[in-house]
Amino acid sequence: MSADGLIVVDKPGGMTSHDVVARIRRLAKTRRVGHGGTLDPMATGVLVIGVGRATRLLTYVIGAAKSYAGTIRLGQTTVTDDAEGDVTATIAAGHVTDAQITAGLAALTGEIDQVPSAVSAIKINGQRAYKRVRDGETVEIPSRRVTISTLEILAVRRDEPDVIDVDVDVTCSSGTYIRAIARDLGAGLGVGGHLTALRRTAVGGFTLAEAATLAQLEERAPEVVNLSLEQAADRFFARREATAQETKTLSHGGPLDPVGIDGPYAVFAPDGRLLAIVSERDGRARAEIVLAPA
Repeated sequence: MSADGLIVVDKPGGMTSHDVVARIRRLAKTRRVGHGGTLDPMATGVLVIGVGRATRLLTYVIGAAKSYAGTIRLGQTTVTDDAEGDVTATIAAGHVTDAQITAGLAALTGEIDQVPSAVSAIKINGQRAYKRVRDGETVEIPSRRVTISTLEILAVRRDEPDVIDVDVDVTCSSGTYIRAIARDLGAGLGVGGHLTALRRTAVGGFTLAEAATLAQLEERAPEVVNLSLEQAADRFFARREATAQETKTLSHGGPLDPVGIDGPYAVFAPDGRLLAIVSERDGRARAEIVLAPA
């Protein structure tokens, strides 16, 4: 069975995030596997997988900032806001200037209220929005506050007369829909838009440079973890070293004295084991999750 830890996977197109989890369960020979942030089947790139006790770190991974490279097609709208859905409207976009595209993306940068795609996994009255849409319902999803810190144009391509393809680089907060950026840019320009390609290039500090393909993981199974629990915590959190007595206290769920580190942070035992993820509040350092057995 594979060790506890994280795997940075380069997800291929055509698979759901759940499909990848199922494959890793088989390779790692354990059911205790989860992922740190869904990628649509069309999308490729960084998908962080947790194995064993490291699944408890995925809450923090899911909340991390994410970066993407994508292509927006102006001149067509689709039911899913991406290339997987049927085209619902076509409006010639050839007249739209580069300056207008730049201004349209600038308006979508920063802290904004974004309405997620109707064909998303968000639950509306207990049922996934995409299922309601497929059942013929009109779904209204409330907007959510997201932060788009980078929205840079890499290229504007006019290879076809009535559509424009815009390659973009995006860094954004958790919960941002890149499909919605494409939809909203097209709507703002009056020609419609959808996403034709998406590749996630980073989740927090985890990048494509260290990502393994499923074929590479198959070759080294069941030793598929490339970041141990301790290495993963060191990459993601500030570090605190515990004394022997603090180790005993924390392993039993007890609080420690604060040391003034902005949390959450990782606490390690004298022998290097990861003990817990801790936050300081009300004058005490308390475990959010305990990872070492008492």
